[in-house]
Amino acid sequence: MSAPHEASLSRRWLTVLVLLAAQVMIILDQNIVTIALPAIRDDLGFSQSNLVWTVNAYVIPFGGLLLLAGRLGDLLSRKWVFIAGLALFTLSSAAIGFADTQGLLLAGRFVQGIGGAIASAGLLGMVVMLLPEPAQQAKGIGAFGFASAGGGALGSVVGGVLTESVGWESIFFINVPLGLVVGLLAWRLLANDRGIGLRAGADILGAVLVTAGVMLAVYTLIEVEHQGWDSPRTIGFGAVAALLLAGFFVRQAKAATPLVPLRIMFSRSVAGANIAQALMVGAAFGFMYFTVLYLQQVLGFQPLHAGLAFLPAPLVIASVSLWVAPQLLTRVAPRKLAIAGLAVMVLGFVLFAQMRPDGTYLVDVLPGMITAPLGFGLTMPALMTLGMADSKPEDAGVTSGLFNTAQQVGGAVGLAVISTAVSSRTAGLLDGGAAEAEALTAGYRLGYTIAAAMVAAALIVAVAVIKARKGAAAGAEPVPVAV
Repeated sequence: MSAPHEASLSRRWLTVLVLLAAQVMIILDQNIVTIALPAIRDDLGFSQSNLVWTVNAYVIPFGGLLLLAGRLGDLLSRKWVFIAGLALFTLSSAAIGFADTQGLLLAGRFVQGIGGAIASAGLLGMVVMLLPEPAQQAKGIGAFGFASAGGGALGSVVGGVLTESVGWESIFFINVPLGLVVGLLAWRLLANDRGIGLRAGADILGAVLVTAGVMLAVYTLIEVEHQGWDSPRTIGFGAVAALLLAGFFVRQAKAATPLVPLRIMFSRSVAGANIAQALMVGAAFGFMYFTVLYLQQVLGFQPLHAGLAFLPAPLVIASVSLWVAPQLLTRVAPRKLAIAGLAVMVLGFVLFAQMRPDGTYLVDVLPGMITAPLGFGLTMPALMTLGMADSKPEDAGVTSGLFNTAQQVGGAVGLAVISTAVSSRTAGLLDGGAAEAEALTAGYRLGYTIAAAMVAAALIVAVAVIKARKGAAAGAEPVPVAV
């Protein structure tokens, strides 16, 4: 076993690239299915109301298990927890591709979400500790930001191309060769690390409380569009989820070996970064979802063309996250970079909010499609740096899992809030006799306005809550690399 600073820089970067490939696979699968939903519905006979569970069956276990999975990597072995999760993700992807009934597809998606959570929870922490030098770490965090954000945007592009040219099954089968290659490379490059042991943080009650609480919260939020905010079911499930999560925080304060160390829970940098990115990701989820709908339902794009229309987003995010943000993070405090990026992102959503029912891609979509991802590409690496700033080697996995959990909960909250407002606005206008294109566009404009407000709230959090600090994630120590 050899520490990263003893391994060559090129070998450490090869290891990071393998981990980033896994992150792209897992994040891409959250969004790739969206553009294939009509084909899946027609082939397997889903009703419109049940079709949404093709997405939900993945999102619920994925969001609920990230924190626990991250901690398991700290306690047992980051390498083997990652490989186990990747194997489960890959096998379930194959099973989904062969599914010929609704039940088999949904069961496969649920297992795929579990595997995705186990594999991805600790990846950010591993990247940070593989690259302890500030300049290299900034590049690694920027690359991880692209893998996370760009993977989501690429999902629409890849999903459109594969669904229209090969079939919906291909969006899952493609994970099999990719998963095998990534798994074999990870097995070769990552050394057989040993965690700090279950006794150092095996808080079973805390794990049950947070996993059940987050899963129930995500389920409640994704059902809001169908149940309504004021339905007894939403209120009841929401109250139970809140009690479970409150119980988790109480438990962490009293546990001898808490799942999440109090030093992390009460860090202003960690808390502020997680809140800000939850708001930002919630707005971004709405952006991806409703831009696809505007392109297809108002502008009349086919799935392939709608997917290709998203191509500027991952290209901009890649350019900024991989080259611009890492350079800035070595010169500018991450808090300042986050503030600037959030301001640019607000502008992007304001541009989207000007879209017209008789609009065009070049005028109504492309300006926002460049500006909002530009802001996202600047902000996400900065928030990742802040979110990992107070982590130590023994808790890097759970800190990474906490950051990823905030993304999933933020995405669920944002999409629920925006979807409800958009649906209400559109339905009201249709009932009043408005043309369908006008009603849909007015609803989407309201959605982008809410998204802009959410990012503005994230900007306020960055200014008021996050502590100023310099450089990339401080205090990071290395994880082993096989040599």
